[in-house]
Amino acid sequence: MNDNTQNMNNRTPFPFRIGNGYDVHAMENGIPMWLGGIQIESEKGFVAHSDGDVAIHALCDALLGCLALGDIGHYFPDTSDDWKDVDSKVLLKIVCNQIRQLGWEIGNTDITIALQKPKIGHLVESMRATLAKVMEIDINCVSIKASTNERLGFVGRCEGCQVWASALIYQNPSH
Repeated sequence: MNDNTQNMNNRTPFPFRIGNGYDVHAMENGIPMWLGGIQIESEKGFVAHSDGDVAIHALCDALLGCLALGDIGHYFPDTSDDWKDVDSKVLLKIVCNQIRQLGWEIGNTDITIALQKPKIGHLVESMRATLAKVMEIDINCVSIKASTNERLGFVGRCEGCQVWASALIYQNPSH
């Protein structure tokens, strides 16, 4: 192995990495709704092995994708009782710690939530503050946008929620 290859194994030639995440969950009556790290008043919640926070799940996948570390199901399988009903903020904290242990810091994140009901626009700032605290980054580095599907498809029929997330990380120069 030449010196250039060895250096590339230790540090990427690019000091920034981006990742994308996507998640979807069905909705069902009588389940608490957790979204963006907060509980939301709703008749329906998200069906899942964990607390069902579809926004955090997509965000975890985006962060893991930055370093080609696989997906959330690899680390927190829905076949394990260890993760049954877990608060998804715990999962996000573990992912962030893994990113930092590998010598990277979180630059910013961008999340788009497609949910017909309940309306969540007025809760976005609370979600941003919660996620920023868990990730230990400035709130101005957390973007969340709320959208509906204009009553189209499974989201429009209030059968589920879709979330897309992007993340940028950068090499920690002191690592």
